[in-house]
Amino acid sequence: MCGICGCGSTVTVDGREISHDEAHRLGLAHEHAQDHSHGHGHSHAANGHAHDHGSGDHHHHHHDHAPGHGHHHDYGAGAAGLSVPGLTQQRLIEVETSLLARNDGLAAGNRRVLSALRAFAVNLVSSPGSGKTTLLCRTISMLEGQPLAVIEGDQQTENDADRIRATGARAVQVNTGKGCHLDAQMVGGAMDALRLEPASLLFIENVGNLVCPAAFDLGEDAKVAILSVTEGEDKPLKYPDMFTAARLAILNKIDLAPHCDADPEVYEANLRRVNPGIDILRLSARTGEGMQAWIDWLRAGLATKS
Repeated sequence: MCGICGCGSTVTVDGREISHDEAHRLGLAHEHAQDHSHGHGHSHAANGHAHDHGSGDHHHHHHDHAPGHGHHHDYGAGAAGLSVPGLTQQRLIEVETSLLARNDGLAAGNRRVLSALRAFAVNLVSSPGSGKTTLLCRTISMLEGQPLAVIEGDQQTENDADRIRATGARAVQVNTGKGCHLDAQMVGGAMDALRLEPASLLFIENVGNLVCPAAFDLGEDAKVAILSVTEGEDKPLKYPDMFTAARLAILNKIDLAPHCDADPEVYEANLRRVNPGIDILRLSARTGEGMQAWIDWLRAGLATKS
């Protein structure tokens, strides 16, 4: 159980529980019988490239937020938003900051591997039901011949990964259990399993959640926030951290806008209120409207890595 927000720490990869020893070997987050740490570094090979996960305290699955990052779970009072027996609020904040810094170090290792491979990685973030998986399946079909792979994050089931694999794409499923986001350690282990080809696109479909993934660098080149017109025009204002962290916002299900009295102009205005520099694309993953602009955006990102 994570000491920061209470989310669980058991990790399953492609339907298989990861043992304590194997979790260390793969660099995947895992649960310890008791809270302890031991300094060591992880080095994994990804398609022949050294994958350095850094060194330092090795904890169980972390759920950590930078100071000022709002968390809306009701776990108690105090500066850190919860109360843990034996830990002061000051100590909780110190742990929080330390864990986030460690995640950033692991993300830097992932980024070095991606850079060496000239791969372009996007972290797809959204609330549940935004159409991430449908968008991803259509994207893959339009990128026929382009080397790519998918890391599929969810709390339970392999349903989405099965949908991705049905397109012919390689995918690794990471089930986070009660955890509500992917972290850099999970992504590093999944990258090792995928053995990415040079000049690949890597899609990381994060757990459906507009809060916690905003704080976690996974080593990606860009966060892409997907927002459907059915979710409410004030969604960017309610979850500003996510849309501030994103380079691109995709307004999906644009074909439904006339049927739910949604005004895309208001969505865009609210997105620019929280992030004036954000790129915005309107599309429908179901009908294909606007999809070519998204494909062009991906190809332009990949071209920057060559």
